[in-house]
Amino acid sequence: MSRDYRDKKVVIWPAYIDSTISRKDGRRIPREQAVSNPTIEEIVNVADELGLNPIVEEAPYPRLWWKYKARVVVDKKYPKQKLLRIIASKIREIRNRKS
Repeated sequence: MSRDYRDKKVVIWPAYIDSTISRKDGRRIPREQAVSNPTIEEIVNVADELGLNPIVEEAPYPRLWWKYKARVVVDKKYPKQKLLRIIASKIREIRNRKS
């Protein structure tokens, strides 16, 4: 990510909110608040709903390069931890509505 983005944008890897992986492998929020196997599309849709101007960038996640091939860059409207929790919560809501 460019230095021009510093303090204006946040990178969100699906691993940050994936309940199926450990903290050691990159999950950033508690397992109870995370969602299982979030997709880039779900993250982009939620970020769009929240008005965060998502941009998808193709890049392998360093810790699990074989599993995650892209990341989402969004506007920083909240602290990163709060943003991750909000996105995971919205994904959970959308999944519950569908089922």
